[in-house]
Amino acid sequence: MIFVYAVCLAGLALAGAMVAVRLLQGPRASDRVVALDTLLLVAVGLVAVQVARSDEEGYVGILVVVSLLAFAGTVTAARFLERREEP
Repeated sequence: MIFVYAVCLAGLALAGAMVAVRLLQGPRASDRVVALDTLLLVAVGLVAVQVARSDEEGYVGILVVVSLLAFAGTVTAARFLERREEP
């Protein structure tokens, strides 16, 4: 089972590194917003794997709140970018 956790953590770390590159390189602001949202969800995934490994349920509520805040932030940024691009 430790192997499964290690593979999950490695995959999420690789995804986080690739998303961080997109966050820094993104040619448009919309690319950066999506990359930031994805990076937050990768961080939530990393914490979720640690919670599953340690059998500690105290962080599950925090993970849900962080996910909802990331979603709300992405929607807000998308609406801002949409208004900015209109003539």
